[in-house]
Amino acid sequence: MRYPRGVPRSGAEARRRLQQAALELYQERGFDQTTTAEIAARAGVNERTFFRHFPDKREVLFDGEADLRATLIQAVAEAPDGLRPLDMLLCAFREAERILERNRPFAEPRLRIIAMTPALRERDLAKAASLSDAVAEALRQRGVADRLAGLAAVTGWAAFHQAAQAWIDDPSQSLYAHLLRVFDDLRALYGSDVPAQARPEG
Repeated sequence: MRYPRGVPRSGAEARRRLQQAALELYQERGFDQTTTAEIAARAGVNERTFFRHFPDKREVLFDGEADLRATLIQAVAEAPDGLRPLDMLLCAFREAERILERNRPFAEPRLRIIAMTPALRERDLAKAASLSDAVAEALRQRGVADRLAGLAAVTGWAAFHQAAQAWIDDPSQSLYAHLLRVFDDLRALYGSDVPAQARPEG
């Protein structure tokens, strides 16, 4: 879809146009072959408008990180007392799931584009590490020991990523259904005894 030339009615509309245009072009041509000028032209704005909203063409796909971070931190803070760290994270990811489900037309192709583009996978890993650190700190604020908070955050985020990929591969079920399955798998892993002969010595 090519938007008509002209000044969008609001900054939010321009931002939405740019995101949609970038998504379309990345799918049509690939991320590496698409320029910011082409994204702006597809969106019906000039390139200067693009850079008012995004610092580079990668960040178009990572918009909303601040909102996601705030949602996760608040959800951990408000999780019921008495939960184990991973269960606090499941509560938090339930809130994140609502965001992704509402934005599925954008979230689904976005994840596919990231998966096939090395430069975007690298940025995605850096963003994930930053979010994981924020979640770990939220767990510490709930009284979780420092070492366990970091481990739970990294493990939980990996589980969330796996559930999101399963959601893309099998859209017949909600992201939350995939989350529940992955977290059940996690519980099965840490709830089972490791055979003595398989345990490391020392």
